[in-house]
Amino acid sequence: MKSKYAIALAISMISMSSFAQKDEIKALEKAMKSTDDQMVKTSLANAQNVIANGTDAEKAQFYFLKGNALMFLSKRTANKGEMLVDAAKSYQEVLETEKRIGKQKFSTQAKESLALVQGSLVDEAIKDNNAKRFKEGTIKLHEAYKINKQDTIYLYYAANGAVNSMDYDTALEYYDQLKKLNYSGISIVYYATEKATGEEASFGTKAERDLFVKAGTHDKPRQEKTQSKRGEIYRNYALILVQKGESAKAKTALAEARKSNPDDTSLAIAESNLYLDEGDYVSYKKIVEEVLAKNPNDPDLLYNLGVVSSRAENKEEAEKYYLKVIEINKDYKNAYKNLAILRLDADTKMVEEMNKLGISAKDNKRYEEIKKEREKLFIAVMPLLEKVIQLDPKDIETKQTLMNLYSTLDMTDKYKALKATMN
Repeated sequence: MKSKYAIALAISMISMSSFAQKDEIKALEKAMKSTDDQMVKTSLANAQNVIANGTDAEKAQFYFLKGNALMFLSKRTANKGEMLVDAAKSYQEVLETEKRIGKQKFSTQAKESLALVQGSLVDEAIKDNNAKRFKEGTIKLHEAYKINKQDTIYLYYAANGAVNSMDYDTALEYYDQLKKLNYSGISIVYYATEKATGEEASFGTKAERDLFVKAGTHDKPRQEKTQSKRGEIYRNYALILVQKGESAKAKTALAEARKSNPDDTSLAIAESNLYLDEGDYVSYKKIVEEVLAKNPNDPDLLYNLGVVSSRAENKEEAEKYYLKVIEINKDYKNAYKNLAILRLDADTKMVEEMNKLGISAKDNKRYEEIKKEREKLFIAVMPLLEKVIQLDPKDIETKQTLMNLYSTLDMTDKYKALKATMN
């Protein structure tokens, strides 16, 4: 039987432990107000060491302060991304703890902070991807998704990042999640043209766009529905399976996806691409004909078929599809661009032949003939490229191609005018 002194000692130790947690939490609060990096780090470490024995209420407060401390320190360190991930976990711990004990003392602020962390994680992931640090970017994007699983677009970007980093197992895992969610990625993008610059800007919501239009700074409001990403998701999923030697499983996945989403033509395109990659042109053509029978005047479908036909080295068919797209939608930028690229492909063979010619009279004559053919080709392609720039003044790649044509054809004035827009 324990003596009353032992019991009293135990009670005393518990009380002292409780005081220790409270003292360290207060010290952390004080450190946060000081904005002293080292003081924040030391106080955070001290509080972390004693919080395990704290009450749930004390833990909720600690994790809230820890999240704030990590957000503060993330702005002062090179490994900002890692700290943001840990900050997100701390704020989520606050929500879980207070949900368990039925209190909401810090939850509201934690949710607001999580939204800030999510935005910062996405910004850091963009920097990673631009620097080709795809693995690091993927981790941050997936953490951004975990903060709010309604934002499935971050899971989609994380899956693509995993592909870019060649982490195919992770990519398959994320694509599997997207498939189960039946994620399509379809959204409405709102546009309006800025009067001062004449450039079109995009807006996240209709209300935001309409606000600028009402203010008089923008006009020509329009909206555009983005294409489904299901086809891309299933295609990437299937290609990874093919790479892993599971071609049959890949075909089954696409076939099942088409049954579940019979109106999603992007899935049919993905399946046709799979057969095309295998050189199975019979199966490829069969699927294409099925899709066209349902949607003979769908510009997006026709455009995709043009791309696929071009990959299959069927240039005549690809050109037919691109021209059909333009006939249906005269502002379909990529149809003009791809048609121009398709036609300019002939220039490669011309240049190769010119380079092989000698200096005989016969060769010189042939050289002049090819030169005239090239000029006719460039003159025929120029309107297509000019239309692309008209539709998208920021397309630098197309501008450079067109400048090359102007230079070859000695169109100095047009060359200078276009070059001026590059600045």
